[in-house]
Amino acid sequence: MTELSPRLQTPISMKELERRWKAVRVAMKAAKIDALLMQNNNDHMGGYVKWFTDLPATNGYPQTIVFPQDEDMTLVSQGPFGMAKTLPHEGDGIRRGVKLWLTTPSYSSCHYTAPYDAELAAKGLQPYASGTIGLVGMYQMSAAVVDYVRKEFPKAKFVDASELVDRIKIIKSPEEQDLVRRAAAMQDGAMRAAFGAIEPGMRDRDVAAIAQEWSQRHGSENGIYLCASAPLGESAAFGQRHYQNRVIREGDYFTLLVEDSGPGGMYTELGRTCVLGKASAELKEEFQFCLEARRFTLNLLKPGTPCKEIWDQYNAFMKKNKRPEEARLYCHGQGYDLVERPLIRNDEPLPIEVGTNIVVHPTYVHRGIMSWVCDNYIIGKDGPGERLHKFPEMIVELG
Repeated sequence: MTELSPRLQTPISMKELERRWKAVRVAMKAAKIDALLMQNNNDHMGGYVKWFTDLPATNGYPQTIVFPQDEDMTLVSQGPFGMAKTLPHEGDGIRRGVKLWLTTPSYSSCHYTAPYDAELAAKGLQPYASGTIGLVGMYQMSAAVVDYVRKEFPKAKFVDASELVDRIKIIKSPEEQDLVRRAAAMQDGAMRAAFGAIEPGMRDRDVAAIAQEWSQRHGSENGIYLCASAPLGESAAFGQRHYQNRVIREGDYFTLLVEDSGPGGMYTELGRTCVLGKASAELKEEFQFCLEARRFTLNLLKPGTPCKEIWDQYNAFMKKNKRPEEARLYCHGQGYDLVERPLIRNDEPLPIEVGTNIVVHPTYVHRGIMSWVCDNYIIGKDGPGERLHKFPEMIVELG
């Protein structure tokens, strides 16, 4: 068997890949789908390609996959014109389960290259020109790819196969659960490093950079590091790096979200608040309420429970306690995507499932304070297991 390249960071085992492929092919057969087509261009919300191939899509460069029911994949990725390689099932040290690897130099910023990836994907779909082709993750696939293959194969039947894959992908195997735990442990270290270094005169982005450096030194490949500082009594609504230019001052409070992939590519997220001085009574009180809101949610995360039911009960709880009702997303799954199903909202059709990796982060602004707490849990047969992050559940005071 071909050995994996030592350049790969924490590769998934071939046994795990085979498990995934087999489970999807069984579901495809039952649904009478001959081949799947998918495309991702980033490894924040590009988990389909990563899940099937153990290769991340990055930098806006598309990776396109044809996954047949009856043979290995066709992979289309960034590279020179005309490159085509036929690979064995065990792969070339990087690509596994890929029968045909094709490359093209296409760029979403250059409109005339729009059909390049689709033309190559069509080679993998050709045997199924009169069959049923499942489209996976249509939200992220380019319109050019979908438009091209529909015109190229007018006799084919196209169906949305995202739900078919999602139902399998969200349930974490023992190997995947181990990677989830490693991601949480890595983020504990990143939070300690950031809070250990913060001091007046630094900008918000300087603190985020410390968390990012720690994570990348400990196996992370990508993610987001949101933060914000503010005087006590003023909302510190965290944001991306473009909004991290404020200078931190003595007495400020500082919120930090570390939401990055761990070794092996699984996402978790850790969120905490620190104060460069003493926390106010109001800040501590709201944090205690956040913990209460999270306990309320955790008690509802039982396998089989509809997400709408949890959403409705949580908002009733917030309204009863005179706190803002949730209107966005405070609890959701994670995996190779930093936001993965199920979403604890009124529009999620999937219920809570055993083996899902769920993050709970009640977040709201009340009395001029941005309050929150954020940690991950794996759902067991009786509900959430132990909190995966070990960072203390507290407002960190830095004298």
